[in-house]
Amino acid sequence: MAAADELATHSRSATGIDRQYLTREHAAVNTIAAGWMRAAGMETWQDAAGNQCGRLEGREPGLPALILGSHLDSVPGAGRYDGILGVLTAIAAVARLTAGELPFAVEVVAFGDEEGTRYGRTLLGSFALAGSWQPAWADELVDATGLALRAAATEFGLDPDAIGEAAREPHQVVGYLEVHIEQGPILEQEDRRLAVVTSIAGARRMIFTLTGDARHCATPWALRRDSLVGASEAIVAIERIGRERDSPVTVGHIRVEPDAVNVIPGVTEFSLDIRDAEDGSRDATLAVIREEIDRIAAARGLAVDVRETHAASATHCAPHLQRAFEAGIRATGDDDPRFLYSIAGHDAMAVAALTDVGMLFVRCAGGISHSPDESVRTDDVAAGLDALEVAVRALAAEHEGAGAAS
Repeated sequence: MAAADELATHSRSATGIDRQYLTREHAAVNTIAAGWMRAAGMETWQDAAGNQCGRLEGREPGLPALILGSHLDSVPGAGRYDGILGVLTAIAAVARLTAGELPFAVEVVAFGDEEGTRYGRTLLGSFALAGSWQPAWADELVDATGLALRAAATEFGLDPDAIGEAAREPHQVVGYLEVHIEQGPILEQEDRRLAVVTSIAGARRMIFTLTGDARHCATPWALRRDSLVGASEAIVAIERIGRERDSPVTVGHIRVEPDAVNVIPGVTEFSLDIRDAEDGSRDATLAVIREEIDRIAAARGLAVDVRETHAASATHCAPHLQRAFEAGIRATGDDDPRFLYSIAGHDAMAVAALTDVGMLFVRCAGGISHSPDESVRTDDVAAGLDALEVAVRALAAEHEGAGAAS
């Protein structure tokens, strides 16, 4: 908890944490985390993508590694536990292990970019580790000041043409475990400390544009084709459909043209973020929404344009890693572990392209995240650390059993 407080001081904002990829704040927390990793017995390095890494060897040098990790970057106005708690818990868990003890190595990875705040593309650090880095991103991705990722990486001390070298090979890894605050209220509502994550929701994001006529406010009702009123009706319908189908749907952006107080809006643009535990359920909800928006637009004489800006498939946590975390939760005294799916995205989504992934949720106050009000209980964090250690040891026992059977 004290370590989380220390990392929180490294922010470019005094009101909530703001720590972005390839900045001096990123460099500062990497240096601090590296020191903690070494104190826990690990050898450390910063990889080609700016992720801070540490490694504790297994029974012989060079064995494949179980990776524990999360991220150290933040959204603007963030709290001090989203991502950070997972990194700190991983380091603390490794401190309880001894080099040469396990049938695999254990590594901690503190990803430099998960939130995508600076360059508008999430999971850059974990994409690089998983082998999904696209070299074109170095020039295509530009921050709000106009600085391309290539220039920022160079200033940070990285070779932008070598970022892809952060990639691990599947044979080098035995799995990935991530501890994270829930970012939801269920554990608190049920008075539980921890939960096993079953999957991470698949997400799609769209931009809808409704086009009518921009006319003077004196235009009679029968002649109006008001795109904003149509969009308003559509947004209310989106909420209704999402509630009926129990699908998390969010409209977080809206823009009108010409944006004048005495002009009927001719063009209205709004976003849609839709998620679900299964891609099929998500896409079925989206189809119902699309049909309803088309109906609203037709009734109001509006044209509809839809542009998809993001799509990510649901990520399922590996059953054996779920079982390991289940054993970890039972070891803390909870005989009936809770299983939840994650609505929020995580580094595990990207790492799943490389290896099996598992996640553990820790209760957070009110389900609040991405806010300075983000809060966790010390006893919950202690339980999460115990559960992670037990999960690592359970996987070691499983690994040895598999080796003996073969």
